[in-house]
Amino acid sequence: MAGMKSLAKDTAIYGLSSILGRFLNWCFVFLYINVLKTTAEYGIVTNLYAYMALLLIILTYGMETGFFRFANDKEEKEPQRVYTTGLISLATTSTLFFVLVWVFITPLSRLLGYPEHEDYVLMMAAIIAVDAFTALPFAYLRYRRRPIRFASIKLFSIFLNIALNLFFILLCPWLYGIHPEWISWFFDPDFLVGYILVSNVISSGVVLLVLFPEIFGIRYRFDRHLLSRMLKYSFPLLILGIAGIMNQTFDKMFYPQLASNRPDAMSELGIYGAVYKIAIVMVMFTQAFRFAYEPFIFARSKDAGDGNKKSYSDAMKYFIIFGFFIFLAVMFYIDLVRFFMPATYCTGLKVVPIVMLAELFFGVFFNLSLWYKLTDRTQWGAWFSLFGFAITAIINIVGVPRFGYMACAWGAFVCYASMMLASFFIGQRVYPIRYDLKSAFRYTLLTVVLYAVAMVVPIESLFLRLAFRTLLLGVFLVYLFRHDLPMNEVPGLRRFVSKF
Repeated sequence: MAGMKSLAKDTAIYGLSSILGRFLNWCFVFLYINVLKTTAEYGIVTNLYAYMALLLIILTYGMETGFFRFANDKEEKEPQRVYTTGLISLATTSTLFFVLVWVFITPLSRLLGYPEHEDYVLMMAAIIAVDAFTALPFAYLRYRRRPIRFASIKLFSIFLNIALNLFFILLCPWLYGIHPEWISWFFDPDFLVGYILVSNVISSGVVLLVLFPEIFGIRYRFDRHLLSRMLKYSFPLLILGIAGIMNQTFDKMFYPQLASNRPDAMSELGIYGAVYKIAIVMVMFTQAFRFAYEPFIFARSKDAGDGNKKSYSDAMKYFIIFGFFIFLAVMFYIDLVRFFMPATYCTGLKVVPIVMLAELFFGVFFNLSLWYKLTDRTQWGAWFSLFGFAITAIINIVGVPRFGYMACAWGAFVCYASMMLASFFIGQRVYPIRYDLKSAFRYTLLTVVLYAVAMVVPIESLFLRLAFRTLLLGVFLVYLFRHDLPMNEVPGLRRFVSKF
């Protein structure tokens, strides 16, 4: 249980930056959709950031996981050499990428559908180049088990981005309305989408400066042979990453083309992109878990014994339990979201439970992925992701013209469920782990029953409806503490409960 406590501690610290940051950015969705003039404008934001997510995966090309793999290799006596070799590689490719975008900015802008906004594309390239390069210094902090510095820098970046957004999106329009002469020399009220990108460019650049000790405060050594091994190991992860991110962003990147027969395709994309963000609560949990889990599994892989497999099984068990809890919490209180959303966006809330479960399946798939990472069979990850991408593409291409963004949501659901099941069955043959399937089934059944009761029972009063659903969520917690989370494992909880 000590290993689980250490993993939980690191997850909590990494989660401070990941969850809080994503939560604050999630809150900004409500700012954007209330400030931007049309749903189509938020559709542009959704579209651009989908491209950014894909290009960031390409520009990091699996180097983070490759770094963890070789830095923890028993035969590798100099983990810092692994780090500096990867850092030089990322610096070279990121710089080359930005230069190429700058040279070919006009045709690229036309290709992406923004011929009148080359500045959008150039800023997007700058953000991607910097973020791809700084990904490895952040991984280095995780390797050195420095979660406090990691979280501090991430939080600083988040709050800086928030401050810049508030300045450009709220303060400047207000000032422009009362004294336009004060800020008209730099502020354009019709450039609000652009200022979202400007804020991101500045915050990414400042993070680069803050990471200077991890970038320049080290002795550089470049090993061409080591880089070749790292790239060979990471290349399947790159294919996995591309296919994986395409599973997440294909609908958002190509929705305008797939829905060209629909009169308001970009507006629909704006609605879908906004409500999709609600499900990011599940992504926050998965991301925080991932930051702690990768160093955890590679560090424990140095030790032999079946105890490691028991730890992996326990990690999966609690991931599923808390994933279901997050699903119920979001769905039980989703009525509160309507107070912060314009009515035009609320029509899309029906996709939230579908997307939430899809993201939970993806989190389980990530947990299952340890079998091919620990056995150096990373090509399997690529095959699973390509398999999932084929499902996503087919469902979107066939379904979007007729069903709109509902086809996108179901595409994600079927894709991640298929990847999860395929990885489980194949992994059990290659690297068998006795996962607690009975526990997974019990919590699945409990979640289905509680969700069905909450949605079926008609209660008109919002207050009473939320109170009733709170009781149902309490049932889940009571079951958890009675069966799978002894109170003596939760600091202070036993003493608190004993008082009552």
